[in-house]
Amino acid sequence: MQGRLERPIRVVMFGGGPRLTHDARRFLCRLEDHPEIELAGAFCQGESRTVGAILADLWRRRGLLAIPLFIDWVLQEAWRYVRFPGRELAMRQTLRRISDRLHFVRDIHAAAVLEQVRALDPDLGLIYGSPILKPDLFEIPGLGTFGIHHGKVPAYRGNKTTFWAMYNGEPAAGVTIQKINAGLDTGRIVLEGEVPIGSRSYGVVWRDLESLGLDLYIQAILRAKEGTAVYRPQAGPKGKLYRNPGPGEMLRFWSRQLKKRLLRSQG
Repeated sequence: MQGRLERPIRVVMFGGGPRLTHDARRFLCRLEDHPEIELAGAFCQGESRTVGAILADLWRRRGLLAIPLFIDWVLQEAWRYVRFPGRELAMRQTLRRISDRLHFVRDIHAAAVLEQVRALDPDLGLIYGSPILKPDLFEIPGLGTFGIHHGKVPAYRGNKTTFWAMYNGEPAAGVTIQKINAGLDTGRIVLEGEVPIGSRSYGVVWRDLESLGLDLYIQAILRAKEGTAVYRPQAGPKGKLYRNPGPGEMLRFWSRQLKKRLLRSQG
């Protein structure tokens, strides 16, 4: 256990892709606005941020699902501005204020990036949607690097684990803050929580899980600052490493979701 820092904890965030997801943007804003946290910088692997780059990234990861996923992303972004204009505009202002600390790079492990991270002298690294990091990057911060995983570990490791928890009929979906090691979702647990699934829709479950995850992440950072963080080894049977769902699995899942909605409306 580390000693208490008598100053704001200095953090650096690692992300990925040609665009920051909405929850990653919320996370950055919460880091910037917290009086006990100093956001030294953020590094995201994805040099180009054009619409073409976003589509190409989706196509590389999701294949034929790229177009509907892109349309869904655009609609969700627009809907947030309609529903929560004040919140979204405030977030945009904060991101504009920290724009000189946001770095989009072609290779997050390039020697120049590693040197830039070292120069920032961070206490703690924070992963939010980054590619798999190597030790020469995640070991730079003095207190190591934390990561958020939207899934219970070790049962649900890999990609889209909230989807798979619901697809498999689990009663709850989990989120884990872990201290990163060289394995994939095998780090020691700092904090964890879960939200019930029941008959609720994917969107509702995900929104609750996203908010819970952000709260737990901030709590974990503050525990690291106070020197009270406890790192527990993962326990229980290790599940398979989940991948992105294919079109057939997506179709089956959304058919089930539609049936649940129809049953609720009839009840």
